[in-house]
Formats: sequence, C-alpha cells, structure tokens
Amino acid sequence: MGVEICVEGLTKSFGHQVIWQDVSLTLPAGEVSVMLGPSGTGKSVFLKTLVGLLKPEAGAIRIAGTDITKLREHDLYEVRKQFGVLFQDGALFGSMNLYDNIAFPLREHTRKTESAIRQIVLEKMDMVGLIGAEEKLPGEISGGMRKRAGLARALVLDPEIILFDEPDSGLDPVRVAYLNQLIVDLNAQIDATFLIVTHDIASARQVPDNIGLLFRRELVMFGPREQLLTSDQPVVRQFLNGRMQGPIGMAEEKDAAQVEEELARLGDADLHAPKAEITPRLLPSPGITRPPRWEAIARREAALNKAEVADA
Repeated sequence: MGVEICVEGLTKSFGHQVIWQDVSLTLPAGEVSVMLGPSGTGKSVFLKTLVGLLKPEAGAIRIAGTDITKLREHDLYEVRKQFGVLFQDGALFGSMNLYDNIAFPLREHTRKTESAIRQIVLEKMDMVGLIGAEEKLPGEISGGMRKRAGLARALVLDPEIILFDEPDSGLDPVRVAYLNQLIVDLNAQIDATFLIVTHDIASARQVPDNIGLLFRRELVMFGPREQLLTSDQPVVRQFLNGRMQGPIGMAEEKDAAQVEEELARLGDADLHAPKAEITPRLLPSPGITRPPRWEAIARREAALNKAEVADA
C-alpha cells in the first residue's frame, strides 16, 4: 500500500533564482497524481526534492508523518528505499543486459540469494511485458522497451512511492498509450503512490486521480483531475487546451496587459462556453481489478458538483 506525502510551504532556489515557493499539497496514498507545467517551471526539481536529492530552502515533506527535510543522510538513505524512480531515459547501464540492470538494486541493497533475485526480476519483467528480453543490452532495444526496463528496475524493491520523470518523452503516441495503460495497471496491482511529471495533456486527462499545475514559481492548483479539467483559471485552460492566448509565453510569462488583450480577443464566448466533456479515466486492463478508492471518489464527486454549481 502506498503512503501519503504531505508537502507544506516548500520553497526551492538555486542562488538568487527562485524555482518555486510556498508549495503545499497532499499526494493521497495509493493514488496516481500528475504534475504539469510549462518548460522551466521546476517539475523535475520538485521530484528530486521529494526524494531528498535536493534540499529545499524552506518547508516540510512529510512521508508517513516523518519530515524528510530534517533527516540525516543515513536516515534519508533508508527512507529512499520506499521510492522507485523512472528517469526520462530509463537510466540503464549500457554495458549490462536488461536482467542485470533490473537486478542491480536487489544486489546493491539486499542480501537476497541469486535464486530469490531471479524470481523477483522475472516477476517484474513479466509485469512490464519484457519476458524474453533478459539478455538484450539497452542499446539493442527501442525507447519504449528501455522505459519499461527502467520501470521494472524501479519496482524490484517493492516501493511504496513511484516517481515518473516525463515517462512519455521520446516516445511516439502509440507507445505513450501503451505506457499509460501499463501505469494504470501497475497502480491497480501494487497500490503504490504514483507521481508523474509530464507535458502530455492527453495522458494528464486520462491517467491520474489528481492533477497539479506549476507556473510563475508557484503551484497554481492541485486537486482531483475533474477540478482542473473544469477550471476557469486562464493559465489552466490555456495549458490544457494547448493554445497561445493566455499567461504562458514562449520564453517566459507574458505581462498582464498582453494577457488581458489576448483574453479579450477570445471574448466571453470562450470564458463562458460549455466545458468539454471530461475524458474518461483509463481503467485497468481486463482481469486486473482496482479496489474502490472511496476518498478519491468523494473528492471527485465534490469537484464535479462544484463545477456544476459554477455553471448553473
């Protein structure tokens, strides 16, 4: 079962450059959350801060009630064992075959026998559809297979939290669709807490229980998927619709006057247009059941009711 991550007033800077400040949110245990935002808003920095690779200037990150920002390195090392991380490129060792890549964390962090390691590695490879590719090197396989191998390696220590850093980068739309289904299936099977950083709006509409959006060095919104998909906030609507009109510019945010002019051109017709039908969330594949998440269902219904009241 996944664990809850509670972030309170988190601020991260590099020198005088503030990446984001006063970020507060709760990643519910066992649910899939997505973090969106324009390029350069510090989404990957947020992931690295959550796992303790970067230290924030202020704030707390509570995992199962423990503030990891206050831990010594040895204790933080133990907490990191609760995490699995899928990096953008899979972060595989090029000189090792897939089997040895996936076995690496077990050999490094446990005292399991090779027989026990083999059982675990083959189980995880089966979960991600890689049985039969054990002897292949990373350079001999496709980008999609490398992602799946990286995911299998992230799973071998049975983490309670799995972080995905732009898992769809470099993949064609068909492979992204397969990867999205795999993520939903894995969440149903292992019940861990998932956080995905992505630019892919289609994935954000279909995969998560919750969505957040980083912009202008702050967390604009975080909540049930339905809350953001029905939001009237200009930056949220601009990003989810992938259009030029709104606060997000090519290089940096636009000034207020330009934003007002663009939104005025869009007119009331856009701001008060009926909201598009919410894309159904992906369901687990046949044969895989996901226990009801009653808290998630309650939050989703509350978000939908609020949207209906706002439209009335």
